[in-house]
Amino acid sequence: MQYVKLGSTGLDVSRICLGCMTYGLPDRGTHAWTLDEEASRPLIRQALEAGINFFDTANVYSDGTSEEIVGKALRDFADRDEIVLATKVHGRMRPGPNGGGLSRKAVMSEIDHSLRRLGTDYVDLYQIHRYDHATPVEETMEALHDLVRVGKVRYIGASSMYAWEFSKAQYTAERHGWTKFVSMQNHYNLLYREEEREMLPLCADQGVGVLPWSPLARGRLTRDWGKVTRRSAADSFGDQLYLEGDRAIVEAVTRIAGDRGVSPAQVALAWLLHQDTVAAPIVGAAKPRHIEDAVAAVELELSDKEIEELQQSYTPRAISGH
Repeated sequence: MQYVKLGSTGLDVSRICLGCMTYGLPDRGTHAWTLDEEASRPLIRQALEAGINFFDTANVYSDGTSEEIVGKALRDFADRDEIVLATKVHGRMRPGPNGGGLSRKAVMSEIDHSLRRLGTDYVDLYQIHRYDHATPVEETMEALHDLVRVGKVRYIGASSMYAWEFSKAQYTAERHGWTKFVSMQNHYNLLYREEEREMLPLCADQGVGVLPWSPLARGRLTRDWGKVTRRSAADSFGDQLYLEGDRAIVEAVTRIAGDRGVSPAQVALAWLLHQDTVAAPIVGAAKPRHIEDAVAAVELELSDKEIEELQQSYTPRAISGH
């Protein structure tokens, strides 16, 4: 495994981040395809043994049970000082007023709930899961800064939003002497490259590490076009993200993978890892080979010709994933 600094910080993270939305009780939350604790633990252990030290979850994943499963497994299998544990806040966790969002009340309440579920007294990276247009950005940034100041959070990060929104949040923090975001977890892969227009240049200029979510386009880059899996059959959100014209890109990935004698997943991830701003793609793993492919992608070097072939069929599209 290779390691890289997260943005302009001194924090070392593995080039692959294990995305833990896959782990959680199937009858809790909105993802019926998740793996329960018994099925999740061997995969988390495999990731650790492969050198992955970076784990990303969220309070909203499987109604908090993802945090519970991941936290327990990491306590059993890892040294807390050696891992980088990330979670997120924003999604609705309960009905009624103040059950979600990024108000000071919500941020302060949800960090304590997350720490309890994770079984730790701090998280390394606390990320806002989306931008909250109903809360002043000053309120959110000050609340996050206060969490860093009292030691419940080491670094803060953001997720999908417009570049102007991210810039506004960073400017607000700098103006007041508050903690700034060190990472951006955004929607970025071979089938969705709109982030290259504004967000990625902004992150490069400001020294912000990029942690792409859905790096394999929810599995579309790993299998023949049109093939349906249990997850994709129930993935109404994913159906909104990609286009029929993306078939040509998937075919290019498959063709290069065949020529190289590797899996399509390795090719798609290697392309992402080639991008200068990308620190660590967030890769979900429901099977051992998913982790094996992700780790192997770190060592896969694509030629300029292969990169051009992978990129040439891309067509601009509307912004999605915010």
